[in-house]
Amino acid sequence: MERDTRLTWPHKDLLDVDQLSLDDVSTIFKAAASFQEINSRPVKKVPTLRGKTVVLFFAEPSTRTKTSFDMAAKRLSADTFSLAKSGSSLSKGESLKDTALTLQAMSLDAIVIRHAASGAAQFLAERLDASIINAGDGWHAHPTQALLDAFSLYQEWGSLAGKTVCILGDIAHSRVARSNVQLLTKLGAKVRLCAPRTLLPASTEGWPVEVFTDLKPALREVNAVMCLRLQLERQQAGLLPDLREYARTFGLSARHLKDAAPEALVLHPGPINRGVEIDSSLADARESLILDQVAAGVAVRMALLFLYLTRKEGST
Repeated sequence: MERDTRLTWPHKDLLDVDQLSLDDVSTIFKAAASFQEINSRPVKKVPTLRGKTVVLFFAEPSTRTKTSFDMAAKRLSADTFSLAKSGSSLSKGESLKDTALTLQAMSLDAIVIRHAASGAAQFLAERLDASIINAGDGWHAHPTQALLDAFSLYQEWGSLAGKTVCILGDIAHSRVARSNVQLLTKLGAKVRLCAPRTLLPASTEGWPVEVFTDLKPALREVNAVMCLRLQLERQQAGLLPDLREYARTFGLSARHLKDAAPEALVLHPGPINRGVEIDSSLADARESLILDQVAAGVAVRMALLFLYLTRKEGST
């Protein structure tokens, strides 16, 4: 009898990081490290997922995440197909349920979904046999971004236990912040949130975080600062008085990092509003992991596609 070499991976879908145990995260990081080595080779393609089909269902605009998943799948030799709201029946009024049933009939293996509605990924996961990977749903979650952020720090530090990370910016509207708070604390880091009061959630009760509205104490002795993209429409909504004032008060600069721990690192999920969330020179400085995050994103998403598409049937 031929031996089954597929992994026993305990999940059909990735909806948020709270599903993952520490062992799961360790498995993802080990796989990502091996794929990073492959990504450094002259020939970066391997046949691991040949014959598998991945649909990139992005009902919200995306450049980095979509391109990263597309590259990850193709480097594993999977076939990818893109579905955007503007070019699909969703724009004609078709429901998400009917779109899901249509995709189910095509016998695909995985759907990577980004959608404006919180819970959209779970909606598909409950109805489809294919693996569903959440690439961002509303303000709810962005698990793959949190995994690549944590992996970037893990590669620098070896362990996140005992480290302090400050998440800086528009916390209230950020699915990146929510998933990172969960994952970083799961990995043993202490998390601080810093933002103007208008950009903090109405309540952080039950969140394992310290909350600051002043940047100087928020950065005191931190080991890393994660800046969040500021959506400029927040100013139009009256949540920000002035972008120049925001940049002066909450924009990260080398001057602010003097309050942090020695060799503190800087992250940003992109795209960057240079001179608003972060000083341009700091974004390009030695302390910055921003381009490392991009590279980590491909490797982590390769790891996820590998784990979810080679899992043994019967895993839950």
